[in-house]
Amino acid sequence: MTAEAPVAPALSYGRLIPVTVHFDDLDALGLLHNARYPLLVERAWSRLWQEHGLGFTGDWTAAGDACNAVKELRITYESPVTRPGEYAVHLWLDRLGTTGLTYGFRFCSADGAHTYAHGTRVLVRLDADTLRPAPWSEEFRAAGRELLRNAD
Repeated sequence: MTAEAPVAPALSYGRLIPVTVHFDDLDALGLLHNARYPLLVERAWSRLWQEHGLGFTGDWTAAGDACNAVKELRITYESPVTRPGEYAVHLWLDRLGTTGLTYGFRFCSADGAHTYAHGTRVLVRLDADTLRPAPWSEEFRAAGRELLRNAD
């Protein structure tokens, strides 16, 4: 008799983006270093937004919605990642305001079934010249609405 793999939960909101943990991401104890989680989440977001044509190529004025800054980051570590390999980041938006947003994330197994860490991050869209809050473009808002987590 062969055991069947557990079925991964279906995502009712957001996106599951693959990420890779490399050997050099581990600390001296062989655990994914705590500072690598936010880095891997950032890489997942970058990949997702690049699918929508949003990215930074060296010109802050041309960057548009990619010209933003982190206002707050919260992360809770649930269980350690103990080996290199394929994982995923589940991404969604909790709030999409005029000049800011709050996104949620889960660092999880590749199939999304096991959560290693979760958190939120607040971003503020900036005007490239003044570095003051500026409104998101309508194109960005449309893409963002697809990621909004439904209020249950």
